Amino acid sequence: MNSYQALREGLARRLPDGLTLLSGGRYVPRNHDVDYVFRQKSDFLYLTGVEEPDCLLLLDPVRRRQTLFLPRIDNHHRVWLGHVPDAREARGLYGFSRVMYTDQLPQALRQARGGYRKAYADEAAYKAAGAALRLPNRPAALRDALDELRACKTPAEVERIQRASLVSGQAHRRLMAAARAGLREYQIQAIFEAHCLDAGLKHLAYPSIVAAGANAAVLHYQANNAELKDGELLLVDAGAEDKGYAADITRTFPVNGRFSRRQRDVYSIVLETQKRCIDAARAGVSSVDLHILSMTIIAEGLKSLGLLQGETEGLVENGAVRLFYPHGLTHMLGLDVHDVAGGKKRVIPNPFKIALRFVAKLEPGFVITMEPGIYFIAALLKDPKLRRKHRGSVNFAKAETFLDFGGVRIEDDILVRPHGPPLDLTDVPKEIADVEAACRRG
Repeated sequence: MNSYQALREGLARRLPDGLTLLSGGRYVPRNHDVDYVFRQKSDFLYLTGVEEPDCLLLLDPVRRRQTLFLPRIDNHHRVWLGHVPDAREARGLYGFSRVMYTDQLPQALRQARGGYRKAYADEAAYKAAGAALRLPNRPAALRDALDELRACKTPAEVERIQRASLVSGQAHRRLMAAARAGLREYQIQAIFEAHCLDAGLKHLAYPSIVAAGANAAVLHYQANNAELKDGELLLVDAGAEDKGYAADITRTFPVNGRFSRRQRDVYSIVLETQKRCIDAARAGVSSVDLHILSMTIIAEGLKSLGLLQGETEGLVENGAVRLFYPHGLTHMLGLDVHDVAGGKKRVIPNPFKIALRFVAKLEPGFVITMEPGIYFIAALLKDPKLRRKHRGSVNFAKAETFLDFGGVRIEDDILVRPHGPPLDLTDVPKEIADVEAACRRG
């Protein structure tokens, strides 16, 4: 409770000249009278720890007031959805000295707005306030302040991410032991998600990607219904969240438990890229430079396989390597799996045409992913414009022999520290011998 209060105070210090009003999440209809499973808005969860829907938070920096607003619950709600904390209970549960009901919001705003000339409110909160607020709104400034605040993780936040990573890692180990030819991708998905639920983690950080064979060339594959076949690789990108904090882990391993020579060659390039980039992820290093490093290592590796040709620097600059590695190396991780990137002050130049999710210098307290990959994607390798552009750099004839291969991605979550290399929060086998040993346990 003290840590949440400190975060609210940090936001108030960044926005001292206005009232700050944030809305919590609401149930979202799935169809007719059925809702999606509720998950609290990340900003609201970050500042309050409250996981109930339909709440609001008001920060009054001049009076140093932090007010939590809860919906007033009637017996109809209690019959169908059970007990929800009332104002008195909420004060003890969430550490607020001032708790009111949402129908009291207009009264509270009229009392608090005196002396202020602006408000910092998200769109839903500003709409809920209506005429009672009557102050010019600065939602962009609120967004930037929250992004700045959320960028560097507190020790309590890191513990949440570590817990999510621990459970997710255990689930990934189970998959390596369980996978075999004849199973369906969704059966592998079920093993992962059942383990997370059994450990008390009710929410996944994102929909699980379970991609066998050529399906692994689809970066955000969603079908998860194909049969696993002997001789194929299986790529699993899956992570759970603990109190909203995400893990994001990917492993690629052979369905039959043994890498073929071709699989071993590609996998080794991706693994070497990840290990070198993790070691280079020090405070002060640019995320753009890390991405350049990853492309350089992958380009060298693909040259060794005869898939690329020419000077490595040119293969990076002309984009030839991106036919096999079309995504970014890293992104921030936290309450969102693609977490906020730290506000406007942290943005640095990005010379690449490819859109990178994360463009900033690393700081102590950043939790980021490291996820290089190599893929054989027909949509890129058979694109006439790309073939003309890169005909001198890419051995397309050889690359087409890999179209049944799919792809390899290896992803860990790391914590940037004040000095030295980062702390790897992911404990799942990734060395070839260790992966094969984990598969044999099944």
